[in-house]
Amino acid sequence: MCLAQNSGKGVFVGRVRLDGAALLAPMSGISDLGMRRAARHFGAALAFSEMVAAETYLSGDVEAAVRSEGDGVVPHAVQLVGRDPAPMAETARRVEGAGAEIIDINMGCPARRVAGALAGAALMRDLDHAERLMTAVAEAVRVPVTLKMRLGWDAATLNAPDLARRAERAGLCMVTVHARTRAQFYEGRADWTAVRAVVDSVRLPVAVNGDCGGVEDARAMLAQSGADAVMIGRAAVGAPWLVGAVSRALNEGGPVRPPPVDDRREAALGHLDWLLGRLGGHAGLRHARKHLSAYAETEGAAASLRRRLVTTEDPKLAFRLLDLAFESDPLEAAA
Repeated sequence: MCLAQNSGKGVFVGRVRLDGAALLAPMSGISDLGMRRAARHFGAALAFSEMVAAETYLSGDVEAAVRSEGDGVVPHAVQLVGRDPAPMAETARRVEGAGAEIIDINMGCPARRVAGALAGAALMRDLDHAERLMTAVAEAVRVPVTLKMRLGWDAATLNAPDLARRAERAGLCMVTVHARTRAQFYEGRADWTAVRAVVDSVRLPVAVNGDCGGVEDARAMLAQSGADAVMIGRAAVGAPWLVGAVSRALNEGGPVRPPPVDDRREAALGHLDWLLGRLGGHAGLRHARKHLSAYAETEGAAASLRRRLVTTEDPKLAFRLLDLAFESDPLEAAA
């Protein structure tokens, strides 16, 4: 059985000891390997892959295989999404064989294409089936299995504590709660206090997710929820260093301290280089645009530079423009 072991500077996920208390969220189309490498380099305690659809992976789909890669990311955590226990278990076995050290089950995605297939957050409407799925995955692998969920399907069914207890019974090692219901999608404010009911219901480590923009949010999230860790999503887009900076601030006290501009520049250019090398010039640049725009905006680059950065079809020009985005250093001044 996986029990919480809060070390004061992180938690244990099964036998995997995390070296902090701030995690990078699995974000579809965002948490590619380049971003996860950068986040871990800057000190994120854990960086989850974007969700990998089990049956798509088993079909040999190249994009699903790319999403599951983890070379250079330790510990390597892969999130799976699916409805049926058998393909979820088989995919878990295969990604474990490919090097995954933690496997996360997605029961929180609110997207219509996922929930409409009765996967993701839709599994919170059938907890018996959800438990069978969790048990199948946990029994299929030797690495720790975790769960990401929401507070419930809607305000009338806030069943996250029940699902967390079932996760513990199935042998899972951590639960993460996005502090909204599926009906809310990403609207309104996340209700961090509602996560305390999950914390009180299990002996597993719990991570709280939703609306974490920095260390003050993180401290409030931990205080209001009683959780062991925070998970950061959208705020880390264009700032993969933020998760590690929050983790250090939680451990050491004080404000978030951005890394030096040269380190941020090197990470961003390395991220672009990985995307182009792994996906090819055209597809890599197309995928990179959301990241490039966010990097430039975070660094305070001029709107004209940002427009050129996200419209160019020339990879060499994209490198030059991204480099220029780091010429001013508003983050250093703010610190």
